[in-house]
Amino acid sequence: MSAHSTTIPAVRLDRLLLSSPELEPIQRSSVYEQVLERLRDFIDTQQLKPGDRLMSEREIAEQLGVSRTSVRQALTVLKVLGLVESRQGDGVYLLRPPNSVISTLASELVSSEDDHPLIWEVREAIEVQAARLAARRRTADDLAEMRAALDEMDSSIAAGGDGIEGDRRFHRAISAAAHNPFLQELIEQLAPMMDRTSAASLTTAGRPARSLQAHREILEAITARDEGIALERMRQHVETSAESLFGKWADQD
Repeated sequence: MSAHSTTIPAVRLDRLLLSSPELEPIQRSSVYEQVLERLRDFIDTQQLKPGDRLMSEREIAEQLGVSRTSVRQALTVLKVLGLVESRQGDGVYLLRPPNSVISTLASELVSSEDDHPLIWEVREAIEVQAARLAARRRTADDLAEMRAALDEMDSSIAAGGDGIEGDRRFHRAISAAAHNPFLQELIEQLAPMMDRTSAASLTTAGRPARSLQAHREILEAITARDEGIALERMRQHVETSAESLFGKWADQD
């Protein structure tokens, strides 16, 4: 931070809180993901700029009604992402807005063609990891959402549709079940690209039903908390979906 930035008046978040629902106290047992989400939403809603000063760790904990440990964990994530910096005895300063972290990467991929093999390789990398983490961390609510997504997909296919909405919902449910804010942010940024590639794949003959079956097998592994099988089934699913469009690409130059 420059010397000039240190003279910028601190943002009075205590006053802003009066008109901002994003930082209402957390009522249930808190985890750092909830604190992180509240802070990110608040920064976005109040349109804070680089150099603006947030309140101290202690003040954030008091405002949200959570432990300082939870606040410290959330701030650590923001620091690793390069969004904020802490100054001893002077509070936390915003370095850049939350949505700027991977916007360049996301815009490059989202603007690419639906059937480009490199996009599917990116999907394989992040969705396989999401499936593995989901098998480790999923909750009963996560599983319920995955099942509801597959029911929606099944109903659509039975009615002659392509099941795309249920397909998207299922993949979102898996990323949420991974409970990793870094991975969640990446997947959200790449959502438009992922949605287009899924839609392209599901237009091929017989693909919706095969995709639904693959989803059921992935869910089975996640339910059983089998990380190895979950990641392998997701890998096979993404690879097969890509091949339905343009065949194998792994061995191509």
